[in-house]
Amino acid sequence: MNRSIRAVALVCMLLLVVMIGSLTRVQVIARDTYVSNEYNKRATYEMKSVQRGAITAGGLVLAASEKGPDGFFHRTYPTDLTAYGPVVGFASDIYGLSGLEKSHNAVLSGKNLGTSVSGIRNYLSGKPTVGATVELTLNPQAQTTAYRMMAEKNFTGAVVALRPSTGEVLAMASTPSYNPALLADPSTARDTWQELTTPPLAENKPLVNHATQIVLPPGSTFKVITTAAALASGRYTPESRLTAASSITLPGSTATLENYGGEHCGPEADTSLLNAFQRSCNTAFAELGVAVGDKDLVSMADQFGVTDTYDLGLPYQPGTVGDLSQDSVRAQSAIGQHDVGMTVLENAVVAATIANGGVRMEPHVVSRVQAPDLSPVTVTKPKELSRPVSEQVAEQITQMMLASERFSGGRSGLASKTGTAEHGVDSRSSAPHAWYIAFDPGKDVAVAVVVENGGDRGREATGATVAAPIGRAVIAAAETVPAGGGQS
Repeated sequence: MNRSIRAVALVCMLLLVVMIGSLTRVQVIARDTYVSNEYNKRATYEMKSVQRGAITAGGLVLAASEKGPDGFFHRTYPTDLTAYGPVVGFASDIYGLSGLEKSHNAVLSGKNLGTSVSGIRNYLSGKPTVGATVELTLNPQAQTTAYRMMAEKNFTGAVVALRPSTGEVLAMASTPSYNPALLADPSTARDTWQELTTPPLAENKPLVNHATQIVLPPGSTFKVITTAAALASGRYTPESRLTAASSITLPGSTATLENYGGEHCGPEADTSLLNAFQRSCNTAFAELGVAVGDKDLVSMADQFGVTDTYDLGLPYQPGTVGDLSQDSVRAQSAIGQHDVGMTVLENAVVAATIANGGVRMEPHVVSRVQAPDLSPVTVTKPKELSRPVSEQVAEQITQMMLASERFSGGRSGLASKTGTAEHGVDSRSSAPHAWYIAFDPGKDVAVAVVVENGGDRGREATGATVAAPIGRAVIAAAETVPAGGGQS
């Protein structure tokens, strides 16, 4: 008898363990899968039962909620948000949430506003929950300029503009993009999703934020970091002499590295660091990278945030530097090739750090979160992350970047560096990525641009001809914003 009871008890215990395991898998391990499943009508019901908070930028309402005849709230995007798509994201009955709509869902849906004054008042009075407003640092004029200049030529790539003194993101445009309204509307969502996720459009990743998720070789823009490592070591000045040869053999190998177009870097056998920088001489910087050493170069890249992950509320892929212990590898890495990779945001941070006197600020795209009663839920304050170089070194590099902009025939008063990055298996025959990083020393604005795979110029593309005009236009548009304009 006792044996039978023990057997039944054991079976019951096993069933209980199985049940708990099953519930744990459903409720915890596989929770996100079920929540985002298009057949999960409960999640859709909950999202549409609450007046979701707005997303705004510079006084412009980017996303709002309106109550329909069916009694539910529907996400609306009052203007064509294609320029903002990968940043704002979408709130879809079918495909769930993305971008800031996803990362800030708790405040937008009012779920974590229970301790706010308005949340307590609504609870006590029985009023329905209303979500908070998320205010962005983006400047509409700079944002639309960045997107328009990329989209008009069907470029794939991204533009980021920052305020160096605070880290505010003034523009973050990614192309190709999408209109969130078409994914929020059930009548157009499936056809739009099909178009975005199948070739040929899918090949250029319209649902990916090219500013934060795509890591590319930065080419000669990385020479800013190489220069910073050299000057910070105390062993170099802008007048230090480097090779002016048109090509060199990489140390410890038979491979050669040459300047763009096979040009000599000046009339003599050697040249100054300043001249090598403004002419973007690969041979001089390969020599410099070998001499600086792997520890100093890796350390400087880290201090500039190349391998950091920023918490922007957006999907993010950190850059790479690679193993620089071999001289031949370091020579290539010093000019932004080999295993060096950066996002556009990271390169914008590099320019902004030099512009800010050598102080790297944390980039942020959300200025504040405001409860329905207008009380602040959170306010983003400027945060210093590191000081890669001294103010003196930052000023030396600024002067070199001013010379670089003049040499390329650019806009007077801008400090810049271009980059033309080879990539692929047959890198010398590839259509290079065209880069441009710059800042206006007097206006507290920095920018980074990449046009992937040469844009409309293919193998003939350079950073100066393809990316630079976009960067200059975005800086001009962003300069109309007063300092601190993202946090009104």
